[in-house]
Amino acid sequence: MKNRKNNTIQKRIVEFSPGKDPFEKARHKGSRNWIFSHILFKSNKFYVVIVLFTTILTSNLTSITSVLIGKAINDLYFGITSSLVYYTIIILILSIFSPILRMISFALREIIAHRMERDCRREFYSNLLGKSQSFHEQIQIGELMALATNDVRMLNFLISPGISLIFESFTALVIPLIYIILFFPLQLILAPLVFAVLFLISLRSYVKKIAPISWRLRGFFGGMNTTLNETLTGIEVVKATVQEVGELEKYILNARGYRDAFIDQGKVQAKYIPFLILALTITFGLTHAISLNLILGNLLFPIGSIIGYLALLRQLRFPTQISLFVFAMVRVAITSAQRLLNIMNRETEIDENIEGISKSLDGRIKFENMSFSYPGSEKPVLKNINLEVKPGQTVAFVGTTGSGKTTLTKLISRLYDVDKGKILIDNIDIREYALKSLRSQISYIEQDVFLFSDSIFNNISFGRTSSKEEIIQVAKEAQAHDFICQLPNQYDSEVGERGVQLSGGERQRIAIARAFLSDPRILVLDDSTSSIDSNTEDKIQRAIRNILKDRTTLLITHRLSQIRWADLIIVLKRGEITAMGTHDELLSTSDEYQKIFIKKFDVDIDQIIKHKEAS
Repeated sequence: MKNRKNNTIQKRIVEFSPGKDPFEKARHKGSRNWIFSHILFKSNKFYVVIVLFTTILTSNLTSITSVLIGKAINDLYFGITSSLVYYTIIILILSIFSPILRMISFALREIIAHRMERDCRREFYSNLLGKSQSFHEQIQIGELMALATNDVRMLNFLISPGISLIFESFTALVIPLIYIILFFPLQLILAPLVFAVLFLISLRSYVKKIAPISWRLRGFFGGMNTTLNETLTGIEVVKATVQEVGELEKYILNARGYRDAFIDQGKVQAKYIPFLILALTITFGLTHAISLNLILGNLLFPIGSIIGYLALLRQLRFPTQISLFVFAMVRVAITSAQRLLNIMNRETEIDENIEGISKSLDGRIKFENMSFSYPGSEKPVLKNINLEVKPGQTVAFVGTTGSGKTTLTKLISRLYDVDKGKILIDNIDIREYALKSLRSQISYIEQDVFLFSDSIFNNISFGRTSSKEEIIQVAKEAQAHDFICQLPNQYDSEVGERGVQLSGGERQRIAIARAFLSDPRILVLDDSTSSIDSNTEDKIQRAIRNILKDRTTLLITHRLSQIRWADLIIVLKRGEITAMGTHDELLSTSDEYQKIFIKKFDVDIDQIIKHKEAS
């Protein structure tokens, strides 16, 4: 078991994976490798080649046009008119062809950018589904929402216009230098060469200053999303406690930080020195060219060549202007990529174990010297649990709040892994089972029922393909059919976010119907009828007793009517089993069990026993 698990860790540990992950290795090599693995994924690499080729060709065409304009002016200056038509036609063709190439390049880079956003969003979402329960309990939902929406969106901008414009800027910087060397006196390379060196040095300093600001921007944006999500999710509590002002101040605090980070970015951009360097370069270059014209004379270096040279110098304006915003955008996008990888590369504890055991469960559960504490906490929640539940047996867990009842039942489906000892189902360690097979045969009906913002039909049949007749049948068994039929759209009625349009009792009946439909081998009822009135409870009790047949059931409840169903009652106190037995036995032998019922019914134990005997 240990060797198998260690081997799995070396490969990949997730609770869920949609299949082969082509970006797994790249994720662990850093943001740059991960980004380029997406850019060059499958057919993208062919598009990238075309984009690079068209960008280089377009820059060459622009430079050639500048040289030809200079030559045409020279011929006109010297009275050679026969070549003007030739130059006009060539320049016209280049002027038409160049925009077409730009359009092709733009279209393909947009395709690559949108593919990257699509693939990264799917990868991130799948990765979140594969994280353990402890991970999701530690991460704020608002932060994840910001990452899944805005940060992933930034990866689109990273490609287009980001990296695309950077490469275009690079060609606009290098290719004019090449044409100056090829078609003009070598001395004229001095001005653009000095510009290129100073430009790259100042650009490096600019990017270095922008980097920490980018982290602040993304951090405060995530903070705004977190506050917004928590406030709207808990809006009922906010309004009930009149805390609107306090929540507004929390949001404004993050918004101010976001604003201040943008202001700091603006201050860095305001000191962007390449604009000054470019102005000095063009001025010096023009002066140098005119001086060279005076020295060499019009025959060796005519006025048209000066104009052509100046046109090539002016091409340096594109990388200068673009770099002001595009490098800031790329820095923010890289920060977003790093933030995404920080989440995706976090290790999880639960292995889906695809190659593990998949079989129909009998429902025998055994705890052997099991101890557990939540991740990040040294305080044990459960200590030295030894217990065996037979197939088809109903076991009730009772104890005061915090005694570990709910935690114990969650460990059965491997929402967490135990620290010591082990849990066996059908005499097999649950870590040996394929996680999908194990969890698909265990159903939970909890006190805090979660319903999706969907129709009642889809909530009951969640994860399963079911007919209308099957849904109606299980709804009747859960005593939900009558209230569903009273709704305007009946089974097609929307329940609202988290089921807010239904009462607590109605939500629980929907959850019970969902459990009926899944036909689990192991059923966990965690205070599942706590929000149901006594009249409805009587009907549901009969339905629940029907579903308990031929399946192992774990009950967490303080209702005497449900406890009496149990074949075995387990009394928990501070994470340890203090007593076990039937209801009658524990009333007579367990002080802790007696205390629970004295507190519950606010009567003496003698009265409880008399009530039991009378019934």
